[in-house]
Amino acid sequence: MTPPRDAEPTLQMQFDDNSLLPVLFGERDRNLARIEEKLGVNLVSRGNRLMIAGARAEVARHALDTLYDRLRGGQEIDTAAIDAALRLAAASGNGRWDDADVIRTKKRRISPRGPHQAEYIRALRGHDLVFGLGPAGTGKTYLAVATAVDMLMGGQVERIVLSRPAVEAGERLGFLPGDLREKVDPYLRPIYDALHDLMDPRIVERAMQSNEIEIAPLAFMRGRTLSNAVVILDEAQNTTTMQMKMFLTRLGENSRMIVTGDPSQVDLPPGQMSGLAEATRLLDGVDGIGHATFTAEDVVRHELVARIVAAYDKADASRKRGAKE
Repeated sequence: MTPPRDAEPTLQMQFDDNSLLPVLFGERDRNLARIEEKLGVNLVSRGNRLMIAGARAEVARHALDTLYDRLRGGQEIDTAAIDAALRLAAASGNGRWDDADVIRTKKRRISPRGPHQAEYIRALRGHDLVFGLGPAGTGKTYLAVATAVDMLMGGQVERIVLSRPAVEAGERLGFLPGDLREKVDPYLRPIYDALHDLMDPRIVERAMQSNEIEIAPLAFMRGRTLSNAVVILDEAQNTTTMQMKMFLTRLGENSRMIVTGDPSQVDLPPGQMSGLAEATRLLDGVDGIGHATFTAEDVVRHELVARIVAAYDKADASRKRGAKE
């Protein structure tokens, strides 16, 4: 790595536990190289000391402090954790999240990977109804399921109810083969993946058999009142106005309702208004309702996904400008 130039602002860090430094710095210092690339700083390691030079040296220091603390706490760090620490350091000035923003399940400890995720977690904990909007890969569904699992395991609710509109295949559920669960499984696969990541698969299966975790296709929820539950509606951009109203009015006593969706990925017939778009407009500012909005910058999957989302957003904005002209 290039030694810091004297004219650049320079900071020095010193670490107490040398055994953690190979993991912190990465194989052949690849973690340090990533921080250099992202922030435009120079990092030089000498034993347990690290020199940081560049205009964003303070951001790098806060991010490295966060990553070092993760290692001391027994957590692993990977590319996603590095990028999360950098985003938080740049946004908050210290790179750290409040301990209250961490979701704990028996299998995992989930820390926010950006300021918008931290805001989303706070909304999930502080409101009976939360809308989480944004592109794929921003963690909106995963964090909703993590919150639901945390509340179920903590005895705050008696069950989790999962729902998703089945419009992608262009077929009615009644004409698809199999029993009810087999009909909706393909639509709920992202939620199943999150559940198995957060809970032992055997516990998930037992909870489904006992209805502690219930699969409730949107079309089958009419007339129900959902009490003592966390109710998640995923891919809500594909609901109609009437479906969304029906769903929102299912909320019962001691329940939490979480609605997630990507307004840019509506699969409804042309000209039909998305129930999600109308609901967020009508309910903006209503007491007891939380809103969290993510952008391409919040994507926590492969970094290429963020660039793909940004490219599509740019093209969409260009089309809208052309239509106005």
